[in-house]
Amino acid sequence: MYLAWLNNLSGFKDGNAFCQIKISPLFETIEDLKHIEPVMNRLLDNKIYADLLKASGNTQEVMLGYSDSCKDGGILASVWNLYQAQQQISAITTRRNIRLNLFHGRGGTIGRGGGPTHESILSQPDGTVHGGIKFTEQGEVLSYKYSHPETAIYELTMGITGLLKASNHLVTQPQKDKPEYAKIMTELASQGEEHYRTLTDKTDGFLDYFYEATPVAEIGLMNIGSRPSHRKKGDRSKSSVRAIGWVFGWAQSRHTLPAWYGIGFALNNWLKKDPHNLDTLREMYQNWPFFRALLSNTQMALFKGDMNIANEYKSLCLNQTTAQKVYDKIASEYWLTCDTVLKVANINELLAETPMLALSLKRRDPYLDPLSYIQFKLLRHFRDESLTEEQRQAWLDPLLRSINAIAAGMRNTG
Repeated sequence: MYLAWLNNLSGFKDGNAFCQIKISPLFETIEDLKHIEPVMNRLLDNKIYADLLKASGNTQEVMLGYSDSCKDGGILASVWNLYQAQQQISAITTRRNIRLNLFHGRGGTIGRGGGPTHESILSQPDGTVHGGIKFTEQGEVLSYKYSHPETAIYELTMGITGLLKASNHLVTQPQKDKPEYAKIMTELASQGEEHYRTLTDKTDGFLDYFYEATPVAEIGLMNIGSRPSHRKKGDRSKSSVRAIGWVFGWAQSRHTLPAWYGIGFALNNWLKKDPHNLDTLREMYQNWPFFRALLSNTQMALFKGDMNIANEYKSLCLNQTTAQKVYDKIASEYWLTCDTVLKVANINELLAETPMLALSLKRRDPYLDPLSYIQFKLLRHFRDESLTEEQRQAWLDPLLRSINAIAAGMRNTG
């Protein structure tokens, strides 16, 4: 707003406010999302800002970042804090008679807030979609969703019908979530976040495993993306790698970890507390669009994962003893998540409720699986330090092509 004032786009003339731009605060990490209420209250309490907001149309846009919150604290903490943040900002703007426009900074993959458009819109908190919604679409997603008239019409139809349904509260009384559901989700999110952080922040050799068992470093050599894969060159910390590289690397090596890690642990712990808890979770799955969308997206990510192929990538790690320990933690959580999600959804196999999607993904496997093994071999050659630089570079072009091919097959980049 200050920069706008410097360029005569906002300010006061003859005591009257004028403003030709709109400010969109962005809340990305788990910590950001937890502070959305005090931050937005402080902003809207500022009289100068409130006057300028009123002059620009009295509509406050707030952007929610899906990618960094998921990389930061795991999928459960991310989706639940995002859900609560929407409820909080909606309540704040309603009290102040300010129109709200939520801007969802979603990526193309589950680990970055992606998923089917219709279900994603319907899973927003009731009463927070006001006849309009704004979200980002990634480059590769734009291509396969909208590059052909038939798929573009289908996607837009799904989005518009989802928007109409989600805006139903404008003409009827919004349905409040059951307090019991919110309480359960808070507990699940807390346990899921703790389990995720134990792996990513407190497990010896985890980041070495990420960099050695996935092609994340090689992804950085491709001419794609609007930003480099890391915030600081040479910094291999979790905070330095960007969310796109984080999700892309795990998807390429068929771990798909960001989209499901922590869910199995949290669900299983809650189920062990009381035999009746399974019935409660099944009720939540059937009656709460948010919870249903979460577990449906989890099924898709688990279906795309393959622990046998991930095990092959594990052999690229320099310290195999440490790598085996990290892999065992990931694989154990993968199978636990598969079992608990199937139990809660009350189905016998992943994606049983969406057979067309399951068929589509199964048809890709005969092409996708060999590509993964080819890439694994190419990575081994490209990283072989006994070869000359010229010999290593000869493997680079086919390696980058394999990354492109697997991304197209899985429909997952970042």
